[in-house]
Amino acid sequence: MKSNPYLSFRDNAREALGYYQSVFGGTTAINTFAEFNASEEPDEQDLVMHGQLDSPAGITLMLSDTPKSMEYTPGGSMSISIGGYLSEKAEMEGFWEKLCDGGTAIMPLETAEWGGLFGMVIDRYSVTWMVSISDDNETR
Repeated sequence: MKSNPYLSFRDNAREALGYYQSVFGGTTAINTFAEFNASEEPDEQDLVMHGQLDSPAGITLMLSDTPKSMEYTPGGSMSISIGGYLSEKAEMEGFWEKLCDGGTAIMPLETAEWGGLFGMVIDRYSVTWMVSISDDNETR
């Protein structure tokens, strides 16, 4: 079993998918509303009905554009948590820096009371990320 975050956007899911690929690497796939005859709105035909990023870091993100006929609230009420070990610190800090670019660090990536490093950032697409880097001997 696997759990994958599914993010919603309004008209910029394709752009967001490219951004997350620049953060995490990996391959992307996109299906449009036109491919599935999912919208009769001419300006929604090229929008993303389903997009997916599979990164070599083990992160899979799914996303789509929200049609005008549906309510949309940027960011919603969830956070995505990614964790790694100190042996992966450089890679994890790279993810952190890229997520902060154009976003807002709401808790800097620094030593946490429980050990390791922890930080929170709201990225340029209003998605909240929690980044945790644990001692190699700890469980994530």
